Amino acid sequence: MQILIVGGGGREHALAWKCAQSPRVRHVFVAPGNAGTALEPNVSNLDIAADDIDGLLRAAGDKNIDLTIVGPEAPLVAGIVDRFAAAGRRCFGPSRDAARLEGSKAFTKDFLERHRIPTASFATFTAANFDEHYVRAQRLPLVVKADGLAAGKGVVICETHESAIATSREMIEGKFGAAGNTIVIEEFLQGEEVSFIVVASDSQVIPLATSQDHKRRDDGDKGPNTGGMGAYSPAPIVTPPLHRRIMREVIEPTLQGLAADGNPYLGFLYAGLMIAPDGTPNVLEFNCRFGDPETQPVLMRLQSDLIDLCEAAIDGTLERLDVRWDSRAALGVVMAAGGYPDAYRKGDPIGGLEAAALLPGKVFHGGTRIQGTQIVTAGGRVLCAVGLGDSVRAAQRQAYDLVHDIHWNLVQYRLDIGYRAIERE
Repeated sequence: MQILIVGGGGREHALAWKCAQSPRVRHVFVAPGNAGTALEPNVSNLDIAADDIDGLLRAAGDKNIDLTIVGPEAPLVAGIVDRFAAAGRRCFGPSRDAARLEGSKAFTKDFLERHRIPTASFATFTAANFDEHYVRAQRLPLVVKADGLAAGKGVVICETHESAIATSREMIEGKFGAAGNTIVIEEFLQGEEVSFIVVASDSQVIPLATSQDHKRRDDGDKGPNTGGMGAYSPAPIVTPPLHRRIMREVIEPTLQGLAADGNPYLGFLYAGLMIAPDGTPNVLEFNCRFGDPETQPVLMRLQSDLIDLCEAAIDGTLERLDVRWDSRAALGVVMAAGGYPDAYRKGDPIGGLEAAALLPGKVFHGGTRIQGTQIVTAGGRVLCAVGLGDSVRAAQRQAYDLVHDIHWNLVQYRLDIGYRAIERE
């Protein structure tokens, strides 16, 4: 088989690496890919942007692609799966209508409310009806969200009413472009955040290994929200009873609701959940693709063939599969560029990758590119160093051994990834 992975981040490096391990796969192409995918055995990059659907379709024909797996959200929301299906090409991911679960937070909140799936109370506003009095009447802190895609930066936790009003106006007035034309203001939920990811094919569903990520940039879950500064799998908080509750109260009614609305779901479905002190799994967000950086540690633990999993979903035969997992824990530490998640540096040479390659674990590339004979930074989240171990603490130790061998100017990373799980151990 010939495989095409759409995207160029750490998630896509992990997907390409895992697909290339399948005995059914001859070659994996990644569009546009990064320095890591360029150096992976049986993997090569195509200079095509992830949102260039016409170019991707042409490449699928030229390269005789048998299966396309879409990594990032933008092409899914733009309808890449519909376009590929219309051309008779197998593409793993949700339709444009189903991908609205990620493409519009206002749509998702309405969907959750209509189908009685637990979530925070909320209100939706545009420039025409924004109400400061509503904001001032709410209990603090408040969460302000841009409705559309904002590269993981469209969620702001506000500690004062003035900050919430100012943040709302910034979004409405164009800070995130059209993504902020509509905003959602919702209550701040207390609890512990969990990433719950499944592979879905209409009503058929296979839960993947549980995981937990760290959204805040700084140690102790402080600082601004990011796309994710690290993740680990499994998540000890997700006990068997909680796992069953999430499936019963969130995943199953979501898939049933989508089908009832005429939008049956195919692909990875990521529920970002806040587990309340009483155990209620409240939905914070849906992603219609694998999470980043959760993909990296989860795929390190996957022992089954990823190609078999994706094809079974497309064919509607998921219930026949028995997915196997490494019993060890995996933990990934994101190494980010100076300034991230705001304006950040690019083009800094990365040192120590050769030394890290000799250690146990795996370094996945995100924002990197090859410049001459040097690998340099080319994005906010540059690398994700993943370790495996018999405990989360052991996996953390292996991951940080990798991190400490790698260096570039103003690199930043957290020192406490996995601390909640380690406290439980």
